[in-house]
Amino acid sequence: MKRIDPHRLRSEFPMLFRKNSPTYLDSAASGQTPKAVLRAMDGYYRRYRANVHRGMYPASERATEEYEGARKKLAGFLNADPREVVFTRGTTESLNLLAYCLAPTLKPGDEVVMTVMEHHSTIVPWQQLAKRYGFEIKYIGIDGDGQLDMASAREILKSKKIRIVSLIHVSNALGTVVPIRELVGLAHGVGAQVIVDAAQSVGHRPVDVRDLDCDFLAFSGHKMFGPTGIGVLFGKAGRLEAMSPFLYGGDMISRVTFEESQWNELPWKFEAGTPNVAGAIGLGAAVDFIGELGLEAIHRHETEITARAIRRLSRIRDIVIYGPPDGTDRGNLVSFGLKGIHPHDLTDILGRKGLCLRGGHHCAMPLMLLLGLAGTTRASFSVFNAREDVDALARAVGSAVKIFGI
Repeated sequence: MKRIDPHRLRSEFPMLFRKNSPTYLDSAASGQTPKAVLRAMDGYYRRYRANVHRGMYPASERATEEYEGARKKLAGFLNADPREVVFTRGTTESLNLLAYCLAPTLKPGDEVVMTVMEHHSTIVPWQQLAKRYGFEIKYIGIDGDGQLDMASAREILKSKKIRIVSLIHVSNALGTVVPIRELVGLAHGVGAQVIVDAAQSVGHRPVDVRDLDCDFLAFSGHKMFGPTGIGVLFGKAGRLEAMSPFLYGGDMISRVTFEESQWNELPWKFEAGTPNVAGAIGLGAAVDFIGELGLEAIHRHETEITARAIRRLSRIRDIVIYGPPDGTDRGNLVSFGLKGIHPHDLTDILGRKGLCLRGGHHCAMPLMLLLGLAGTTRASFSVFNAREDVDALARAVGSAVKIFGI
């Protein structure tokens, strides 16, 4: 198997390859963008800057070819059909699209199931729509190690009232990896549709939508070396065909009269208006970049760096590490805290030492309330992180212990 050389790769990321560049440990919030992606987007803006699909001139034809080519790359990346790949602005828009399109099919007495680890972009739309349509929301809990409580999951997923099960694949707050395939089987057994939030897994580990057998899956480009403002909603063709559009306007119609409208074919039925052409092209280039490195190699490198971080941080006095223990399959992040110290204070101190981390509830406030926490400090890793970055983190946290006098 190929191995990742983080020192060599760092030169591919402009922000990290300059004098006094920071130690970037915040890839779970947003990844860095390699030169190959920047070149692809720059090429669009400089050489064939035009709208897609209907322009009958070379620049538009080239833009359309590159835009739809990116869709084909993503389809291959996910093991999907290009008709099942819808471009959105990101995971949040994809999840909102699904909630607003599917909620009108629910009625009082129906159930929507999630885990307690869900991101706000899953919880909040369903929470608000439940007030409108009267369905009930149920949550699957976690155990003391932050793993999903599978006994609870199996019990909850027996209900034939369940219509939607919306699951995070890898928790952005704890690093927990949810056993999606098993849960999909349970949900399909009672006739429910399954939505997967794969924002923290796509681009970091192999994700095959046919193997998972999920009905829908959402992720963002900026967490997998792509640009901001672009994401993907995968949906099984039959599921997408059955849904009404989310937004109305240009390109999502096939015919409009003053009295009636007919929708375009998949996937354009859900892509109203001028799309983020440059973003899609950049995301396609990100898929190429990942392909050159190899997903298995990426996953192995990030797993090794994360395990080292857990081991090094565990030696520090008064530190608490949240989520699955070392040696467990987990995402490429570590959430931790110092006893008696607010996560914002700790993260601020580390930031002043040149370390880029995230502090707070990580858009998982219900989970933090359940755990009795104000939040955590989170370090997350990518292909450009080396063992020295982990060691710098451990030294900085150890120094913070002295600063706070604990």
